Amino acid sequence: MTSNSFNSRSTLDVDGQSYQIHRIDAVENSARLPYSLKVLLENLLRNEDGRLVTKDQINALASWDPAAEAASEIQYTPARVLMQDFTGVPCVVDLVAMRDAMTALGGDAKKVNPLIPAELVIDHSVIADVFARSDAFSINADYEFQRNQERYQLLRWAQHSFDDFLVVPPDTGICHQVNLEYLSRVVFTREGPDGTAAYPDTLVGTDSHTPMVNGLGVLGWGVGGIEAEAAMLGQPMSLLIPQVVGLKLTGELPEGTTATDLVLTVAELLRKIRVVGKFVDFFGPGVANVPLATRATLGNMSPEYGSTGALFPIDAETLDYLRLTGRAEHQVKLVEAYAREQGLWHDPEHVPDFSQVVELDLGTVVPSLAGPKRPQDRIPLAAAQGAVRRLLAGDTHEEAIAGGLDDASAESFPASDPVAISTRIERDDPPHNYADEEPAITWPSKPTKIHLGGNSETLDHGSVVIAAITSCTNTSNPTVMLGAALLAKKAVEKGLRSKPWVKTTLAPGSRVVTDYYNRSGLTPYLETLGFNLVGYGCTTCIGNSGPLIPEISEAVNSHDLTVASVLSGNRNFEGRIHGEVKMNFLASPPLVIAYALAGSMHVDLLNDSLGEDTEGNPVYLRDIWPTSAEIKAVVDANLEASMFTKGYADVYHGDENWRSMHIPEGDQFAWDETSTYVQSPPYFDGVGPVPEPIKDISGARVLVNLGDSVTTDHISPAGAIRKDSPAGEYLLSKGVAPADFNSYGSRRGNHHVMIRGTFANVRLRNKLVPGVEGGFTRHLPGTETTSIFDASAAYLAEGTPLVVLAGSDYGSGSSRDWAAKGTLLLGVKAVLATSYERIHRSNLIGMGVLPLQFRDGETAESLGLTGEEVYSIAGLAGTEKLPDEVQVSVESDGGATREITMAVRIDTPAEEAYYRHGGILQYVLRQLLDA
Repeated sequence: MTSNSFNSRSTLDVDGQSYQIHRIDAVENSARLPYSLKVLLENLLRNEDGRLVTKDQINALASWDPAAEAASEIQYTPARVLMQDFTGVPCVVDLVAMRDAMTALGGDAKKVNPLIPAELVIDHSVIADVFARSDAFSINADYEFQRNQERYQLLRWAQHSFDDFLVVPPDTGICHQVNLEYLSRVVFTREGPDGTAAYPDTLVGTDSHTPMVNGLGVLGWGVGGIEAEAAMLGQPMSLLIPQVVGLKLTGELPEGTTATDLVLTVAELLRKIRVVGKFVDFFGPGVANVPLATRATLGNMSPEYGSTGALFPIDAETLDYLRLTGRAEHQVKLVEAYAREQGLWHDPEHVPDFSQVVELDLGTVVPSLAGPKRPQDRIPLAAAQGAVRRLLAGDTHEEAIAGGLDDASAESFPASDPVAISTRIERDDPPHNYADEEPAITWPSKPTKIHLGGNSETLDHGSVVIAAITSCTNTSNPTVMLGAALLAKKAVEKGLRSKPWVKTTLAPGSRVVTDYYNRSGLTPYLETLGFNLVGYGCTTCIGNSGPLIPEISEAVNSHDLTVASVLSGNRNFEGRIHGEVKMNFLASPPLVIAYALAGSMHVDLLNDSLGEDTEGNPVYLRDIWPTSAEIKAVVDANLEASMFTKGYADVYHGDENWRSMHIPEGDQFAWDETSTYVQSPPYFDGVGPVPEPIKDISGARVLVNLGDSVTTDHISPAGAIRKDSPAGEYLLSKGVAPADFNSYGSRRGNHHVMIRGTFANVRLRNKLVPGVEGGFTRHLPGTETTSIFDASAAYLAEGTPLVVLAGSDYGSGSSRDWAAKGTLLLGVKAVLATSYERIHRSNLIGMGVLPLQFRDGETAESLGLTGEEVYSIAGLAGTEKLPDEVQVSVESDGGATREITMAVRIDTPAEEAYYRHGGILQYVLRQLLDA
């Protein structure tokens, strides 16, 4: 039952069609709020029910204090959910298992569907195995399908079986670019009991780069899988009202600079002032000078500067882009009318209340790179040669401290999982300034002869071995993409070629890029330089670079060369791009091609020759760099709405591989017990129509005793699967060869693999096994070291419940869904911590794990807890309402017992309901069963 405490219900007429809206200005003083908070305010007004969304929450948002730290909690309901394949598969697996449970309880399986629209784009699996040849795309696509067919079969079945669930097949595009160019509505409409409702298009996505669509005026950010599942199942998400930083833009970009240069400048600027956990709103007169594709590029980098999102307001540029990308004219009119009516239209003269205002003159932006290990470490192109030589000479800056934002981002490999970092602790070093550094006089040189194609070449420290036009950040931007192609044309016409040791790849974010390349006649020039299409996916930016040229790989490894990649991506953490490449630089697509021509980071692109033309004259970058007017002419001549409408006309169709898959019939998925990618999870085993009474926890042992700042990347499986790990041993037992292990990310739909990788991070330090790093513990009261998974199995066989001891800020990081799921499946009933990262605490409750918190001033260490004791938790059983505190009985080996009072960190009625039901999935199942 909805409430209307502020009398906000109204109507909006557009082109003779009437829409139900909730007026933001019904709330007094709402005009002062930043654009992003107005969107949240409308969300609360529309969803007010007096129980989950209350009048008090609306008042808290209306009276938002810009200077205050985020404090008040609200319940937010996005319009839709966006997923990519790695992080989306577990959500689908859980829904499929819920249908099985519904059937087992005598209900109708078809009742289990996403309750808000959900869209999944398969884009994280293609690897650039083959490159620089005309058939690279088809071969890589075939490899992708062979590796991932088991996951794809599940997704294809879900596409047909679930309502309000759409799947974009592989080899179509990157989820954020498809979202920007096709899926986003800007103003969402949905039929309701009182007619058609219109409201801001909002979303959460299971990928950190969901904020790309912020450039279109659509509020969205990345979340973990459990939060995404909850949203899909109609549950509001808890959100602390954030601080909002206003980034005032003035001026316009100078000739010779690109959107990428602007993005790297903003990333450096915002990391300096620390915007972690905050919203960023762009405003000011310079906004009108920023094209929509550039706005999207800025929004997409928000995880790299740490903000939750980075939102542009709706204006004439928004409408022009909607028309360009083939949106219906009525939708465009609705967007304008709604934005103007609701105070969401950009007024460059209006300055909302902000927590902080930062100003950037676009005219100060210069051509730049960022690297070699962090996206915020911007290097002006003029200083790049000197910076690289100083780095090679050993003058390196310190990386972020262990457990920091950058580690969390890096460990989210291979999928771009959202990052959640506490705002209480400053974890990462500020950006390193390379601007005024002189080149090192000497740097270590190790010229290494290699033979390629019958020719002798020389490789050295600083050689570029990967040049990749990749990633959603830049490939959605026609200006930089066509700028790169024009540069390629001029280079080829001068007789220049890419150096033979450079692996050159082109992975656009959508098929529209290929269309405008072909239409403009520029594709042959790119291919002449080796930039053939390798796939539509994230590729290099998430580590799917594929192997280096074999001779290069051998030389790098045998001579320990520090070589480089240059990519048009957004993440360049050490080890992420390629295991053999130690330096990784983010750059615009034109600069990617320039460095492919140069073949080395030692070339000063502003002053050194890139090679000779056909007449033996030196060719400089300035000779082949296209002007803004040249780029605009090609964009205007070759980009039109029909390309988008045609390109997306069959977006859900897929290729022959996709369409020819055998899809089981029926409302329930036919699980394949032999699959090593997808298995039915055990969350609903033994679940009845009503929840079991809550029980006290007796005789529990500590599985792990952890210190402060343990991130979910320490807990959740991520990266490669080692042959000697429990997960590797499991796969070997199933007949999977190590070469086919793939990654934890690709196997997220198989809980047998994932629980074996939980708490298995090589850097984990468990106080029960001092001096040992990795996924090890003791099976108490024994003294021998064993794997955490093997200890868990032994405890489960004994019927011994488990707890985790932890320090402060427990659970910041990424890969959050399996951090909670794996904890539950290992047999953990409760976590006892000094403090929690908010979202991980919520996710633990969502999986039925009890979060307890030591009283202020107390820690496991100060209380003398070693983790070798036996723990019992009393005060839960028989309660109508969960208590605020419980008594924890701690029995030492000698038999002495003491009582510790701990706070129950179940903070909202919704969280209590989830915990009483054993988790959010069981709660929703019973709600659907009763409906």
